[in-house]
Amino acid sequence: MHRICLVEDEQSLRDMITLNLELEGYVVEAYADGASANALFSKPFHFDLVILDVMLPHFSGFDLCKEIRKHASVPVLFLSAKGTTSDRVAGLKLGANDYLVKPFDLEELLLKVQILINGSVQNEQPTAQQIGKYQVNFTTFEVRNPQGNLLHTFTKREVQLLELFIEKEGKVVSRNEILDRLWGAEQIPTSRTIDNYILAFRKLFEPDPKNPQHFYSIRGVGYKFLRE
Repeated sequence: MHRICLVEDEQSLRDMITLNLELEGYVVEAYADGASANALFSKPFHFDLVILDVMLPHFSGFDLCKEIRKHASVPVLFLSAKGTTSDRVAGLKLGANDYLVKPFDLEELLLKVQILINGSVQNEQPTAQQIGKYQVNFTTFEVRNPQGNLLHTFTKREVQLLELFIEKEGKVVSRNEILDRLWGAEQIPTSRTIDNYILAFRKLFEPDPKNPQHFYSIRGVGYKFLRE
């Protein structure tokens, strides 16, 4: 079942939305104020959609969206009585996926919820992957050991390269494919740049970097990756 977080201070509206979402088969966790929701969003969480009222006690919906976007890409839908173009633009610039003006039609809300959740599921990438003994979080860019200790925080390009290797696991990935995927039309780096990324991965993930078990060099072609 898909899980939805609803933050709405008006009780009658919160109850109505919760009831109708549950009738549609969603699991709903509802909060009445921004402070309670902020405590939730300040740590890792799992929802398929977050619905935020903009005008909330203690923390506004805009403030909550900023907190969410620090470590999660979950779809966010704003609800607000303020429906000017500038209000909508402000919400979308903060990372919201959609904006619904009160009073709204229930069918429109349910349709937006369905579209946002279905789009999220189709585009969803695993937020964490195991490489050897280590856990890589592709949302926070962090690598942690089996005890949960932070070992390293990746750059965006390092994460993109890891995502490519995981997508092509067990297959040989050529240097040209890496260059096309990571740099595209940008200034092309030297082949040594890619080698340095691989060396860094080996130092982090391999028990013996000189005898790799995960990141293999295929002479004259490129690289091959295996998680186990």
